Amino acid sequence: MPLIEVTMVEGRSAEQLRALIAGLTRAAVEAVDAPVESVRVVVREVPATHWAAGDVTIAERRAGTP
Repeated sequence: MPLIEVTMVEGRSAEQLRALIAGLTRAAVEAVDAPVESVRVVVREVPATHWAAGDVTIAERRAGTP
């Protein structure tokens, strides 16, 4: 049973998230010949204020304030 976990900054539409889940499921089925019903996908969305690189959050980077 493949388990695919994705963590990303929040802000995608329900349609985008659905497309991501569908694409990841198809990729697992094709890559490892997993039965589609056995593929699990977990999407975690993180606020932009809770994700940082180099001591700058994504929210700060988007606002242009390092």
